[in-house]
Amino acid sequence: MKASRKRGFFIGTIKTMTNVEISSLALQPVDLIIDARWVATVDANQSLLAFYSVVIHQHVIVDVLPTTDAHARYSAGSVVALGEHVLIPGLINLHTHTPMTLMRGIADDLPLMVWLNAHIWPAERAIVDEAYVRDASTLACAEMLSGGTTCFSDMYFYPQATAAAVVNTGMRASLGLPVLEFPTNYAKDADDYLQKGFDAHDSWRGNALISSMIAPHAPYTVSNQTFEKVRVYAEQLNLNIHTHLHETREEITQSETQYGVRPMQRLLDLGLLGPNLIAAHGVHLLEHEIDLLAEHSCSIVHCPGSNLKLASGIAPVAALLKARVNVGLGTDGAASNNRLDMFAEMRLAALLAKGVCEDPLAITAHHALQMATINAAKALGLEEKIGSIEVGKQADLTAVKLSDFNIAPCYDPISHLIYACGRENVTHTWVAGELRYSHGIFANIEPIELKEIIQTWQPKLKQYKH
Repeated sequence: MKASRKRGFFIGTIKTMTNVEISSLALQPVDLIIDARWVATVDANQSLLAFYSVVIHQHVIVDVLPTTDAHARYSAGSVVALGEHVLIPGLINLHTHTPMTLMRGIADDLPLMVWLNAHIWPAERAIVDEAYVRDASTLACAEMLSGGTTCFSDMYFYPQATAAAVVNTGMRASLGLPVLEFPTNYAKDADDYLQKGFDAHDSWRGNALISSMIAPHAPYTVSNQTFEKVRVYAEQLNLNIHTHLHETREEITQSETQYGVRPMQRLLDLGLLGPNLIAAHGVHLLEHEIDLLAEHSCSIVHCPGSNLKLASGIAPVAALLKARVNVGLGTDGAASNNRLDMFAEMRLAALLAKGVCEDPLAITAHHALQMATINAAKALGLEEKIGSIEVGKQADLTAVKLSDFNIAPCYDPISHLIYACGRENVTHTWVAGELRYSHGIFANIEPIELKEIIQTWQPKLKQYKH
């Protein structure tokens, strides 16, 4: 039959479609299907699904279903087959200082206040500027993405420079607007810190991957007057407050001498305890202080690696969880850890609690995974977006290969994640459905860029090495 055109329509040879072609017309088009041996949802049921797929379209999880059903229902622009992997929610580092990554190892084996006063703060005064923060944050983002971390909560100077690194690398972040009383390269006084922070907050409001917190450094570096301003601004802008709290005994003794009360009582008196408070460390807590945290729905960030390395102590995490305090996990900065490795923190958190409590159930593998995912998301107020693998949430996902000989055999994927796996077993990291890391290759970061960052800043920081 001869083809011809008439009134704008094509009239040509009639072709009978095959059953396969007819079937394909009924498939719903989506961007990506990830087929996994296991999917650990970290939902309310703590589901571990075998031979399941996660279906993603326009950055969002649109379905979680058996793999055979997924391919009978959807047509994907891309399919990733992970036959030896467990797919988990992207890990969330709830407390870190990403620009301190270039200070990794310059002041080791020291107590916190000596570490800060004699080494870290002098180095910061001499070195830190916007270019430094952007470069160091880029290095940190690369480290975290390669280890399965998709989101981090940060506290440091020049947050707009950190935001630039977040945008360039494709991560998700909740960035602290730092507040101190004393001058630094970044700001001259508390009001200057606040104003610069709000300018930064305004600059990234349109970015769906970046949110803000007000970040008064700690009770020992922030006055009552400034804390009151922080509380008011946080209420007006609906922002979280992120601070260090009860990290060391020295901090508590200083507060009792200066203010007549322990730091938490001071924050309570100032009206800062509430659902928007994220308190890093919480190492030295009395029973009634744990009750206060629970009563006011505060969140604690457990940083076991940093607390051990700085000899600060061990947080009473089992007691916090028993009291129903929301507890997330953080690495702290690489200058005091010295890794931005959430797998190490999950394992350490579980083992420490077992040893301290002499109870193998004090923190289970499931608890540890929750602390690094959905608990952290709750602390940030992002639990409706991230932290679990559920329909309607952003597709922040991490794939972990469980078949390597040095961690085989695997009988329980969740147990394996916490007690056997390391960040080296991460093969893929997605943020909002976009593949940001796969098998050693970054989507937005060139290895030569990371090498140049290290070569630029290491000679300048070397003189501050302890």
